[in-house]
Parts: sequence; C-alpha cells; structure tokens
Amino acid sequence: MLLAFQCESASIESCVKELNRKAEEALVNTTGTIKSAKISLSFGAFMNLTVTLSISPLPPAKKLVLAEYSTGRGRDDAISKVLSKINSKTPPSADVVDFEVKTYTTPVTRRTYAVGVIACNVPIERNGLRELSLQERRQILAGVLKTFDYNPKVLNISELARVFGVSRDSIYYDIKQILKEAKKL
Repeated sequence: MLLAFQCESASIESCVKELNRKAEEALVNTTGTIKSAKISLSFGAFMNLTVTLSISPLPPAKKLVLAEYSTGRGRDDAISKVLSKINSKTPPSADVVDFEVKTYTTPVTRRTYAVGVIACNVPIERNGLRELSLQERRQILAGVLKTFDYNPKVLNISELARVFGVSRDSIYYDIKQILKEAKKL
C-alpha cells in the first residue's frame, strides 16, 4: 500500500506542522511497517514537503514520520539544531527507513533555516517483548495445540491472554478458529 503526505506553504513553520499532522492522522490507523520512503523538500517562494511511503502489512510496528525545522547563525548551526530536535523525538529503538535534511537562506533577511524529515519504524513492545500480529499469535497457538493433539483443555487461557496482551475472549476465538482450520485438514 502507498501513502503520501504533501504540504505547501509560504511559512516553513506551518508547512512542517501540517506535514506532521497529516502523517500522524494517516499512520494511526495503518497496520504494518514502512518498507520504503521517498522524502522531497523544496524551497523558494513556497516550501513544499512531500513524503511517500510504501507500507508492508507485516510485521506490525509503530510508524513515525517526523518533520522539524530550526534557524541558525549559518547552515551548520541550523542543521545541528534540527538534528538535535529530531534525535530527541526519535526513540532509540527506531529503525530509520529514510531521512532528508536541507537548508534554505532567505534572500532579504539572510536567515538560514534547516528542515529535517525522518521516516522510521518503532518496534511495538509490551512487557519487554514486541507485540505480535493476529497471524503470529495464532501461529504460536496452533503450534502449541498441535503438540497437545488439538486439546484446548491443556491451555491456561488467562495466562495466554496475559502473555499475548489480549483479552481471554480473543484467545478463545483464536482457539476456535485454529480448531476449525485443523478439522479442514
């Protein structure tokens, strides 16, 4: 699946804020991971930010697209400040897929801006373990059930629900679906 976010504005600040808003809104209900990303920044009378993502359905991860800007006494100072902002908001466990940093100096005021955009995946963790997808959870449960000749009475449903971080009803439904599939074989 492809997703794209695009913003154009005469104000760098409003363009960056709008891109962050659009990305957060679109990614909150999107499952999977960012497989690849293309980031485009252009400056002139208007600033244009475009991020295009290729989303893979598995494995699940928190997807993050973050844009930041900063001003500085020169290009190096502005870049250093924007990288510091991005690094402070990017989790250490993030897997960076793509990033872009560019600078722009206004012709009249000679103010230098740096804009940085990062696209990354952050593994979902629960109790120190990454959260499993429905398919992964059912695959594990199917293996356990197969070991015990598909006898669900050997399972501790409450403990499985706690370990997987889901409700008991979810585990019961998973078992029901696994047993239904096993009967077809």
